[in-house]
Amino acid sequence: MSKSNGIDTEDIVATGKSKKKRNGFLNEMHINWQLYVMLILPVAYLLIFAYGPMLGIQIAFKDYKMAEGIWGSKWIGFDHFIRFFKSMQFPLVMKNTLFLSLYNLLISTPMALFLAVCVNYLTNAKYKKTVQMITYAPHFISVVIMVAIMNQMLATRTGIVNNIIELLGFTRIEFLGKAQYFRHLYVWSGVWQEAGWNSIIYISALAGIDPQIHEAAIVDGATKIRRIFSIDLPSIMPTFIILMIMNVGRIMNVGFTKVFAMQNTLNKTYSEVIETYVYNITFTSGLPNYSYTTAIGLFNSVIGVILITVVNGLSRKLTESSLW
Repeated sequence: MSKSNGIDTEDIVATGKSKKKRNGFLNEMHINWQLYVMLILPVAYLLIFAYGPMLGIQIAFKDYKMAEGIWGSKWIGFDHFIRFFKSMQFPLVMKNTLFLSLYNLLISTPMALFLAVCVNYLTNAKYKKTVQMITYAPHFISVVIMVAIMNQMLATRTGIVNNIIELLGFTRIEFLGKAQYFRHLYVWSGVWQEAGWNSIIYISALAGIDPQIHEAAIVDGATKIRRIFSIDLPSIMPTFIILMIMNVGRIMNVGFTKVFAMQNTLNKTYSEVIETYVYNITFTSGLPNYSYTTAIGLFNSVIGVILITVVNGLSRKLTESSLW
């Protein structure tokens, strides 16, 4: 550390750099003030409707009473979390949530990638657009309508699927009455509904590959399969990894609407997930306990943050591709 007449020159240099940086930011704001003004509304929207309500999370640690309000309710710490962990339903809902999420993740994401690669190699423009339109269309069907269609098609007595099974000489199958079919119906109906839509980003990534690379590979005698594994997949792997990391962050959020629409008393041992459990104890068990359900939701969110952080770190070390 150098000093001159009792003055620390390093501190002077650091202070000067700090002032220069601050002045540079202020000058940038002055020059581009219109852009910063445009930011006021979206930032205000986030603060009011996204971050403001997060103050209510504290009721997960309180014995919340409406008459006393959020701030006046008694603080009880982690009692609601302990109650959830010790409940008889905890192992069931955790097992169903994780199994259904992982099953869906391992099937739906590769299927979207597979569809994108297949569409990318179609040479007939009209046929390619027709395939894209047909595969995109189910995404715009309401989940409730989609479940209703599935129930009609798989009905034991009148469903078209069971009619075909009977025509082929086999016994009709109770798809909706046997719990073990729930997971397969949930995941594969989701593939049918979302694979086309999810493939859009992969098709865009494939379109960004330099055509000269494929031309050089063709000259060298590479087949389509070889080009897929040597050119296409490595090129879009960063995109695939980013989407996979984001999907892992949502692994605890199976989705309430579809599970609830497909759920019945016969398949509840396989279909009771965290979201439906919270709904049932809130609206079907008498007086709702908002603190308890908020604690379950907070636990769900914390697990999601931990998963996405861990997977992002592993991806950054192993593949050098990550969200941050």
